[in-house]
Order: sequence, then C-alpha cells, then structure tokens
Amino acid sequence: MAIDPRGADLKRFLAEDPGGPVVMLNLLRFAEGGRESYEKYSTAIRETFLPRYGGEVVYIGNGSTPLVAEPGQEWDAVLLVHYPSREAFSRMVADPEYQQFTHFRTQALTEAVLQPTTAW
Repeated sequence: MAIDPRGADLKRFLAEDPGGPVVMLNLLRFAEGGRESYEKYSTAIRETFLPRYGGEVVYIGNGSTPLVAEPGQEWDAVLLVHYPSREAFSRMVADPEYQQFTHFRTQALTEAVLQPTTAW
C-alpha cells in the first residue's frame, strides 16, 4: 500500500500545478501502535515545518463508521493542511531536516492517501 510520495509523484504534482494555494487531504490508516509514532511526526510538522513553509493545519480528526463506503474504505484519521503553493509543499518534503522525521510517519501507517485539492 502507498504511504509516502516518491520522486515521480512529486514531479507530476508540480507539473500539474494550476497555481495558487493547495489543501492537502490526508487519509490515514494506522498500524498497530501507529498513533504514537504519528504524533511524534505530527508534532515536528506543526511546530517547525508548517510554519517554515507557510503551511497550516485546517482540520484533524478521527474517522468513524462511514455512511457511504465500500468495505475497507474506512480511515482512522483525516487531516487537511493548507499550503500557499505546491512548490511550498515540495520544498518542505525535500528539506533534509524534515526528512529526519518522515520515518515516524512511515512506520505509523499501513496506508495513506495524499490528495491535493484546490478551491472551486
């Protein structure tokens, strides 16, 4: 299952840039004990990297029983993060300091969706 964006994913993400801000929808499925590991990652992101790159958490919450979904489509948590641009997000994930924390996210999750969104 996909968890972390790869180089080709980021290149496509930037190539398809319509300009302007982006809100990243994060759908998260935790591994056993993964919430604790994700919290270590999340703390570093919120305190250091989002402010550095102009990002802001818009919403974070726990998932619950879906109203409409196929079996296996439920998520443990949902996170919305606003970035001033796709470039800002890409610079953040390329930051060597940021990369020192990504293993906490990787080991925390069994599956994730990172869906960039733009306002209508």
